[in-house]
Amino acid sequence: MTLTRRTMLGSGGAAATLAASAVQAQPVATVKTPFAVAQTTIPIVGSQDLFPVRRIYCIGRNYAAHAREMGSDPTREPPFFFQKPTDAIQLVKPGEVADHPYPSLTKNYHYEVELVAALKSGGRNIPIDKALDHVFGYALGLDMTRRDLQRASGDEKKPWEIGKSFDNSAPIGPIHPVGTVEHFTKGAISLSVNGTVKQNSNLSHMIWSVAEQISKLSEAFELKAGDIIYSGTPENVGPVVKGDVILCKLDGLPDVSIKII
Repeated sequence: MTLTRRTMLGSGGAAATLAASAVQAQPVATVKTPFAVAQTTIPIVGSQDLFPVRRIYCIGRNYAAHAREMGSDPTREPPFFFQKPTDAIQLVKPGEVADHPYPSLTKNYHYEVELVAALKSGGRNIPIDKALDHVFGYALGLDMTRRDLQRASGDEKKPWEIGKSFDNSAPIGPIHPVGTVEHFTKGAISLSVNGTVKQNSNLSHMIWSVAEQISKLSEAFELKAGDIIYSGTPENVGPVVKGDVILCKLDGLPDVSIKII
């Protein structure tokens, strides 16, 4: 069963004027809306609190071998990023295999296993040596990709959204707060399909560390609490079909597993 955990935005109190709401965001309790919109949240290990997701950032081609298999030269490319919508999140409980729907429009659906960093604070132009101070915790996730649509968009010099930013394209396990886990700079990361290992690498092979990613992102965006960063995938990405079971592993975090349905 696909697992979701959402809390709904409440409404009530005095209605904000249209002009005021256009100028700045109002506290949730004071805003009256015509309908409720779900807030995407992720469970936090060891807490009843939920982590509210503001934005999902993803770094592209952050392992040298993966960059090469995608036709790029990692020695010359600066980091680049794209985003997914918050409702791309699919929660996966440890010890369970979550049903994951094969998406529409694609005939070449790929897996990408990744470490995910969740931020508790942010800012602009964050120095690398201060970047990890903003990390709330870590999770293990998947950047699922409609590869044929992504490649077609790239060939036509169009945005990647249709290949990357769709429903359930960001499966993720619970967040482990810093303190219960260390900052991840190394550790074996792998992915298997139906028991056969497909991706097998180490976080130490990332071209840009989590700290460097946060620093670089903050040059382009004001990072804030609730942002999560998918930190890139190792080489040997590949396709799955209905019935396949994906198992993701990372030293120090529980496994994440989904079944394509």
